[in-house]
Amino acid sequence: MAWGVSLWAATAKGADCERLRRAGVGYVVCTFDARHHDVGLFHRDLDGRLLDDFPALVTSLEDDGRTVLFAMNAGMYRPDRGAVGLLVTAGAELEPLNMQEGAGNFFLKPNGVFWIDANGAPAITETNRFAALALEPREATQSGPLLVVDGALHPALREGSRSRFIRNGVGVDGDRVVFAISDRPVTLHAFAGLFRDTLKTPNALYLDGAVSRLYAPELGRNDTGVPMGPVIAVTHAALQKKPAESPAP
Repeated sequence: MAWGVSLWAATAKGADCERLRRAGVGYVVCTFDARHHDVGLFHRDLDGRLLDDFPALVTSLEDDGRTVLFAMNAGMYRPDRGAVGLLVTAGAELEPLNMQEGAGNFFLKPNGVFWIDANGAPAITETNRFAALALEPREATQSGPLLVVDGALHPALREGSRSRFIRNGVGVDGDRVVFAISDRPVTLHAFAGLFRDTLKTPNALYLDGAVSRLYAPELGRNDTGVPMGPVIAVTHAALQKKPAESPAP
């Protein structure tokens, strides 16, 4: 099947977000080079309070001297808003790797982990392989299913599925990290095809559906809804204002 793609860009200083259409569905896609951007996971503010929404995230990071360029909900969570799977922030493991069997998208194997190593390099790794390698990420979130695995769509995804939600996910190609969210409900098969065929990411991970949410200030996006669980954000150090010069005597 041939896919028609139309694209119109809104590129911001420090960020590269664009709106595109694929097979009649609109998406917002934000791409970052991990060599030049700080990609991190967040769950609580500096005082230990759960981050309810994007304004709380922005305020917390501003208090820490950071400016948020982009943010997105970062995986599935329990009613207490704890992550269902592995969650690592700033080198601290908040939730362990989840190797269990179960129902729902998270457990649709293979699932996997989006993670950042100590040098800032991004990767998406299948859960069993992640465990076998005994990796020590600086940042990590586990979710499922994997959408694209080494260039192939997840084998369980069906084009004719009746399950449709607004969905968000992340893909990795070398140092390129690509986040996407659909404008309207789509199947997992269509969403995976976006990453493989349009965004050209050989590995991609589904983050969530229905509660999918985006913060992209250059596009005027600051999505609201129910309180969130883990959040992924791209930040940079806030510019320091130069002190005012004293008038000449």
